[in-house]
Amino acid sequence: MNWQVVADAAAWFYLAYFAVLGVGSFLLHACSLLEVPRQLEAGLPELLPRPHSGYEPPVSVIVPAYAETTRVTASVHALLRLEYPEFEVIVVNDGSSAGTLEALIREFSLVRFPGADRRQIETRHVHGVYRSSNYPNLRVLDKDGGGKADASNAGINAARYPLVCIVEPDSILERSSLRRAVMPFLSERNTIAAGSCVRVADGCDVRNGFVEGVGLPRKILPMAQVVEYLRSFLFGRLGWAPMNSVPIVSGAFGVFRKESLVAAGGYRQDTPGEDTELVMRLHRLNRLSGRPYRIAFLVSPVCWKAAPASPGVLRDQRMRWQRGLGETLVRNRELLFHRRGGAAGWLMFPFMVMFELLGPVIELSGYLFMIVGFALGFVSAAAFWSFLLLVVSLGMLLSISALLLEEISCHNYRRPGNLFALVTMAIVENFGYHQLVLWWRLQGLFQWATRRRPVSGTANG
Repeated sequence: MNWQVVADAAAWFYLAYFAVLGVGSFLLHACSLLEVPRQLEAGLPELLPRPHSGYEPPVSVIVPAYAETTRVTASVHALLRLEYPEFEVIVVNDGSSAGTLEALIREFSLVRFPGADRRQIETRHVHGVYRSSNYPNLRVLDKDGGGKADASNAGINAARYPLVCIVEPDSILERSSLRRAVMPFLSERNTIAAGSCVRVADGCDVRNGFVEGVGLPRKILPMAQVVEYLRSFLFGRLGWAPMNSVPIVSGAFGVFRKESLVAAGGYRQDTPGEDTELVMRLHRLNRLSGRPYRIAFLVSPVCWKAAPASPGVLRDQRMRWQRGLGETLVRNRELLFHRRGGAAGWLMFPFMVMFELLGPVIELSGYLFMIVGFALGFVSAAAFWSFLLLVVSLGMLLSISALLLEEISCHNYRRPGNLFALVTMAIVENFGYHQLVLWWRLQGLFQWATRRRPVSGTANG
């Protein structure tokens, strides 16, 4: 066997892989550039539904909580101040023994209420329903611990309204978040879900549960995640919206049509990526049955969350996400290249397999092969430097393109020096941080493939 021929073929494979990734990412960026002006035009003040206009459907806001004694009370206070004519807040205490229920009872003057059992999705036992004496639109469910997915399903069962909004206790919404998030349901009756961007709250001025001033983190890990989140949401998800192929609605903040969730069976409790799996299942069930539907993604409103600041927490998060992605794609593999799969089955699903699921394996092996091959002489200098230039320039281009989309769509980072800091991080993160995240994702992929890690059993996931 001519090993040099094999080495040359491998080098061309890695170059072709990154070239295809670049073309696919460029096309997603182009779709995002077309989608942003359309959404901005649709969101003009004269077209945006105003509070008490009478056209907004009522919404049930569901907050699954576990051991959230301090954070959940502050979160509920903020949610109760959202600008929306008719909504209810349902907090689901998922078996917490850390005083969560007691704190809610004290803070909101809760009293036991004989709620009707409207179980449409199987969940762990609900011990009691509480209603606030001061806030008539606030209810609290106390149930056995079953995890975030089970707590969300219990909230869906208890929801009285046709739209449900799933919010994590540490999510920080904008006052107009609900009003904007229901717009796709008003403009198109086949809409069954709507997600939006998630941004890093570190460095922001948060007062009374709302972001009053946008800033940047001082620590390097959260700062790198600011750029990463912009890249992931502003064309990694927004770019799929025109094709009705949005792959994920974040568990931090998403609005769904209740009847669609119930028909799909709610969130699965046996996967670490329940939010990703649910959306992919909605695509599969509706595509394969031929039912018209739409899953929307909005550039605004923005949901803010604190980013992991320690390497250990960030590593566990990325490994969990990768395990969840693997399970999601395998469970819904019938969508792949199905004759009714549409763009979701013929474009989005293969893209997720090749560049999200298998990306860590191919990218890291590409780095290793090119470096070792160049050092030992079986990879030419031209191939090595072409690979390095392609990889680095692609990463920088994608990050800077995401910054451009942010400036066009939201222009949140207005403080002096913010844009320079973001551009600098968009360059620097390609030298170390990106490779470290790939390594963690590779470990998560290995854990999923070998079933090494059990699913967490708490609502905070």
